[in-house]
Amino acid sequence: MTIRLSARAAIDSVTDPGSFTELPTPPRESPADGPLAWAGYDDSRARAEARTGERESVVTGTARIGGAEAAVISFEFGFLGGSLGRRTGDRLEAAYTHARDFRLPLVSLIATGGSRMQEGMLALTQLQRVARQCVLTRAAGLPQIAVLRDPTTGGGWATLGAGADVVLALPGAQVGFAGSRVRPPDADPAAYCAEGQYAAGHVDAVVAPAELAQTVSDWLRVLAAPRADGPVEPPAALADVAEPATGWDAVLLARRPDRPRAEAYLDAYFDLRLPLSGDRAGGTDPGMLCGFGLREGRAVAYAAQCGTATRPAGYRTAARVIRLADRLGVPVLTLVDTPGAANDAAAEHAGAGAAIADAFTALAAATVPVTTLLIGEGGSGGALALAAPGNTWVTPDSYFSVIAPELAAAILKRPPADAPATADQLRIRPQDLVALGVARGIVPPRRSA
Repeated sequence: MTIRLSARAAIDSVTDPGSFTELPTPPRESPADGPLAWAGYDDSRARAEARTGERESVVTGTARIGGAEAAVISFEFGFLGGSLGRRTGDRLEAAYTHARDFRLPLVSLIATGGSRMQEGMLALTQLQRVARQCVLTRAAGLPQIAVLRDPTTGGGWATLGAGADVVLALPGAQVGFAGSRVRPPDADPAAYCAEGQYAAGHVDAVVAPAELAQTVSDWLRVLAAPRADGPVEPPAALADVAEPATGWDAVLLARRPDRPRAEAYLDAYFDLRLPLSGDRAGGTDPGMLCGFGLREGRAVAYAAQCGTATRPAGYRTAARVIRLADRLGVPVLTLVDTPGAANDAAAEHAGAGAAIADAFTALAAATVPVTTLLIGEGGSGGALALAAPGNTWVTPDSYFSVIAPELAAAILKRPPADAPATADQLRIRPQDLVALGVARGIVPPRRSA
């Protein structure tokens, strides 16, 4: 059971003490009992004001979080269930505008039951206002971070929440478009909670309340960090091995079970690393690590394959992160390591071809510099989808091939024993890739100081 904080208590829980300054309230005249003359609406609002001390369901302002200035939005669930009405929309629009005017990241602490029915369609159309503000803020290159409190449902989830760049959630929070009173009676409750949304790829992380302030602070620190002037340097090789003598030797080196994998490379490369999870389309792939981090004080985004067959959700997650990095002006590092794209029936049903195309397109369209390091297996187009044209490097224990040598031999109607000879013909060794112009160079091992 989560603890429901008031709007101001939620602000206090993540911001630096005494740093919050409330924004002015936009004026709006309203007829008695609102635009629909809903009997008793004014009385309901008056009771909500007396109970919460707030005049609307959202509090907006600016504050420092870990020393970084941010625009802050916090919902007051005790005020008519944190519902969105026209005055709520006024305040949200003013907060977004202030964020753009002063080049501030936007942090939303959400707890809402959706649109305010006492204002009818005029309340529902506030979602269009919020969506427009979200788009304008995105176009301005400013990050939006959402914290999903309990509950986050309806239009608040479908705009401020799911529309944010980074989506964090508190454990056990109700999260879903359908609120608790309008769900089918036989609905699986796991689908409507923070943990379920995380598993389905719609939430980046479920964060304990005691860790929330530090997590938000870390995100603001990374996203506000300076950017490198050009492409970031590739990581050093973590395995000190000689270049393979034959193509088959390259395959065997890359397939060694004790070979360093993506997580080891990322840990060695970054001083601070923050994960982003999920494709926002119902899927996750544990074989694709994505996020942002700090490297020598500069922000870098990353997408890294972990040596498994990459699933459609993995490609979509990588494409999502590359596009976000491009919008925020953050250079990208990709680590390639896969025997190929997943090719089972489930992958095809999940849109493997479209997902791979999406990753190719995201890289091709990126205006920020992208650096790629091949750290193991480079299996066909499933690996190439994450490789930066003209800026791909390789480790000594890697190979890149148009198709796996065993499969190439089968296609050519050769016996399995001919796979090693076929590997030589394919010229897949690291030094071959450099000679062919596919790779810029072979990275050396990291030398201890």
